[in-house]
Amino acid sequence: MRYDSVIIGGGLSGLVCGLRLVQAGKRCAIISSGQSALHFSSGSFDLLSALPDGEAVTSPVEGVKVLAEQNEEHPYVKMGVERFAALAAEAVATLQGAGVEVEGDVAKNHYRLTPMGTLKPTWLTLSGYVRSESAEALPYKSVLLLNAEGFLDFYAQFISDELRKTGTTCRICNFNLPALEIIRNNPTEMRSANIARIFDNEQAVEALSQIISREAGECEAVLLPAFLGIERGDVLARLQERCGRTIRVVATLPPSVPGVRTQIALRKAFERAGGVYMLGDTALGFEESEGRITKIYTQNHGNIAIEADDFVLATGSYFSQGLVAKREGVVEPLFGSDVCQSESRGEWYERDLFTAQPFEKFGVRSDASLRILRGGKAVENLYVIGAGLAGFNPVKEGCGAGVSMLSAVYVSDNILKK
Repeated sequence: MRYDSVIIGGGLSGLVCGLRLVQAGKRCAIISSGQSALHFSSGSFDLLSALPDGEAVTSPVEGVKVLAEQNEEHPYVKMGVERFAALAAEAVATLQGAGVEVEGDVAKNHYRLTPMGTLKPTWLTLSGYVRSESAEALPYKSVLLLNAEGFLDFYAQFISDELRKTGTTCRICNFNLPALEIIRNNPTEMRSANIARIFDNEQAVEALSQIISREAGECEAVLLPAFLGIERGDVLARLQERCGRTIRVVATLPPSVPGVRTQIALRKAFERAGGVYMLGDTALGFEESEGRITKIYTQNHGNIAIEADDFVLATGSYFSQGLVAKREGVVEPLFGSDVCQSESRGEWYERDLFTAQPFEKFGVRSDASLRILRGGKAVENLYVIGAGLAGFNPVKEGCGAGVSMLSAVYVSDNILKK
């Protein structure tokens, strides 16, 4: 099998990169071993929320200039501070072109409501989520917090208590539907993804709209857990139309229904454009010649080689085993890439659990084009994107999704220029 480009990893970065390549006319395959981190998504995409020194960032496009002074190895700096805003705009266009509707501005972070009821800065939020331009309060003074009876991955009381601190009064109401009784017989089935499938059915949507109309009273907005449909993307709009009210959703604990829907939308767009998505397959080995990767071999295809002009590593970090911590050090298991890490294991972590941990910045070394380094030398046609990159802390800096998408856009551009 031969392609122009092969991407190893089918998460956010791999899908964005692959989608841009196939839309430009390249024959592209994505090899995905299974679920990606999108299945744990909060419904928002962070770009830059804090600097390495801990200072909060209000404007990512301005903050990245200071970031360059504090960490010249950060992926944003490698890609070029002057290209930051343009890369972000291309990432947004790619999401929206795949049918993933998002709201946000590279010039100013907004705030989204977390599953614990606090407000957290972010760059993009899926349409229909609760968001605010203020870090101190929601745009609503009174809300109805509506939850499915028996759904334990949504802490309504915590959210209510936090909202009251910001001046928003919150009334909690649980609802029930006949379809919920079926999955409630087994408490382990009362998860957001299973509930969401109920609302793929029009009768369930109609029943919920009647409950909302009956219970909403004089509140300014109705807030629901983010479990409104897996296959359908119009449930929230239909509810608002029928009820004539502002209805918004709040992130739940994983699994993330909006994250799953984002994954599905990006994959469908990739396949519609002609891409090949190999789900449930794992890259195991490769061949190289004269400084280039020529073939890779996968678990499902055995000794049938997959050839390409360019290869992109998008296997992520520790979560997806794109990086593996061993006794002798952290390794990238497929290509044996150079990994940026502390030599002493004692320097991998800080004893204070809540401080920035050094191991979070470990990752694959790359050159300015994000080509992977092996033995200190760049492999001509092998790139790295996403969480596996070295030099950034996705949690403390609030930049995980941003690095994934911007590096995907950057590398796809570099491949297309060739």
